[in-house]
Amino acid sequence: MLVKVFGSAVFGIEATTITIEVNIDKGIGYHLVGLPDKAVSESSYRISAALNNNNYKLPGKKIIINMAPADIRKEGAAYDLSLAIGILAASNQIQSKNIEDYIIMGELSLDGSLQPIKGALPIAIKAREEGFKHFILPKENAKEAAIVNDLEILGVDNILEVIHHFNNERKIEPTIIDTRAEFYKNLDFPEFDFSDVKGQESIKRCMEIAAAGGHNIILIGPPGAGKTMLAKRLPSILPPMTLREALETTKIHSVVGKTKDNGLMVQRPFRSPHHTISDVALVGGGQYPQPGEISLSHNGVLFLDELPEFKRTVLEVMRQPLEDREVTISRARFTVTYPSSFMLVASMNPSPSGFFNDPNSPMTSSPQEMQRYLSKISGPLLDRIDIHIEVTPVPFDKLSEERKGESSVEIRKRVTAAREIQTERFAAYENLHYNAQMQVKQIRTFCKLSEESKTLLKTAMEKLNLSARAYDRILKVARTIADLANSKEISPDHIAEAIQYRSLDREGWLG
Repeated sequence: MLVKVFGSAVFGIEATTITIEVNIDKGIGYHLVGLPDKAVSESSYRISAALNNNNYKLPGKKIIINMAPADIRKEGAAYDLSLAIGILAASNQIQSKNIEDYIIMGELSLDGSLQPIKGALPIAIKAREEGFKHFILPKENAKEAAIVNDLEILGVDNILEVIHHFNNERKIEPTIIDTRAEFYKNLDFPEFDFSDVKGQESIKRCMEIAAAGGHNIILIGPPGAGKTMLAKRLPSILPPMTLREALETTKIHSVVGKTKDNGLMVQRPFRSPHHTISDVALVGGGQYPQPGEISLSHNGVLFLDELPEFKRTVLEVMRQPLEDREVTISRARFTVTYPSSFMLVASMNPSPSGFFNDPNSPMTSSPQEMQRYLSKISGPLLDRIDIHIEVTPVPFDKLSEERKGESSVEIRKRVTAAREIQTERFAAYENLHYNAQMQVKQIRTFCKLSEESKTLLKTAMEKLNLSARAYDRILKVARTIADLANSKEISPDHIAEAIQYRSLDREGWLG
């Protein structure tokens, strides 16, 4: 007897429906075709043990299973449940009525219990698109898949529950989630808050500007000055994620099996890879491509602590994704694209010893050593960082203050208002949403300067020996400062403040 059941394969962050055809005929043998990898080929042992331990059996006949389309490689153990249900249906051990309405996925243990799978959310989205009515999967993934409306999500712990469901002995209870309620529930409760930061008012202001315009930022300062503490709190002042952004972010994390609480991600991601990371781990790839850290930080923040300690090759592969806001990984047989629209926050010590012009520090570095240390970061990468700010240690009297600083929620209101101005400004542009994304053409259109502002910028560039690359960056940042002040024009005050945020462009900064 021939039976068709349906599973799904995930490529990039999109799913493809896989048709599993099971034919049982006279003879003996188990033949699995359709380009399965080693984990899929080994499924017969897991299925046999799981069925035996639940008083069902693998038929002692010739079993031929085809996984179509046959030219797509099938990876992982998540097809165990669909293969097992197909075999039971083809051997009449369960009823196969309406089985074509189901997508079935799950990894079997030898006792018949189910292990969680990766990519439940993209699979559920594809299942709804293609008109499937039900999705059977491990209970641990049910909450994540239930984000998708108009698809019945049936979470199970054991293969017996699936067998009883198809035999109409005991139906599986569907998992239901109110996606919008889930989305708005934790929106205003950030884990880290700016009110915890003592002093550092100028740096907080800098972070607010970076968040308002989506600008990449680098923090330069000695150990213990609070660079990491400030960076961790940046996501808390970014505008709340839209439902579309939340779904897109959850989808990427679902593919690598890293969804938090197996539900919708409502807080913007914050990723902080160690400086020993490889280029593949950072941008994604591998023999079977997976998203890297830059895609896992999509719609959030990527924090690179001690930037000069990262391998130069690792930093160089980041240049193109920073510009294009997506990363494309090409292999001989296929190409996948992962989104990677993130804010880069980097931190670094000003010298190998960690201290710079500090009379209290016993450790000193020569100007040559410091120049060599700073030259580890390439010009083209620095070119993509709009704001450079020096972070100084907080004095004791500020640390011991009882008074709490301004909360993230209050700062976020100003940031959101500035972003709304930018959304309106760039409404006519498809892939332009905030000031940091402006190209030369838009800068010339939206960053017009008065004669007074032009004179100030010209004087500053000449006196401070600012490089040519700093010019456009200053204009972008000044535009954001003007938006925060709800000003249509860029005033000399806005230009003056933006000029302060180009430390590394000043020639003789080390002198």
